[in-house]
Amino acid sequence: MFQVDIIEQCKQNNRKAQMQLYNQYCNGMYIVAKRFLKDANDAEDVVQEAFIKAFTKLHQYKAEVTFGAWLKRIVVNKSIDLLKSKKQQLVELNEVHLKVVDIDDNDKWLVDDTITVNDVKQAIHQLPEKYEYVVMLYLIEGYDHQEISEILNITEVASRTQLSRGKAKLQELLKIKSNGTRY
Repeated sequence: MFQVDIIEQCKQNNRKAQMQLYNQYCNGMYIVAKRFLKDANDAEDVVQEAFIKAFTKLHQYKAEVTFGAWLKRIVVNKSIDLLKSKKQQLVELNEVHLKVVDIDDNDKWLVDDTITVNDVKQAIHQLPEKYEYVVMLYLIEGYDHQEISEILNITEVASRTQLSRGKAKLQELLKIKSNGTRY
């Protein structure tokens, strides 16, 4: 069955089609939620809430992006909402203290070859929250600065600045001393 057919059947409350769509995306959406929430139960709850919202708002889905991208946006927003509700507020920077950061083409996200993906993920979670979310949304989820600014309700300048500062702190966390051990 094609994706468009499944979505059309879901719009008509076909439970079998809804279950098929759920099974197709639940694992991937759980991974996205877990990156933000770190707690398995919270991630499961967010995924369930995201699917409920997606199925109730499916009439608003216009296929301008893939269904997976649309659903992922719901999961990310629900994850951030849960973090906020747990009083883990995102720290807003005072716009006066921000500066525009230009990233040139030579600017690379390079780390030592011995560093694993898990090392990078753990280091991202050690970043201050104001940097962690921007770095995760940019590097791991693939959002651009305009999308990040909408999701986190910050300016694009703040997104670029927080990414630059987060990247610097991330590289510092991943730096290996001369004897082969980290700080």
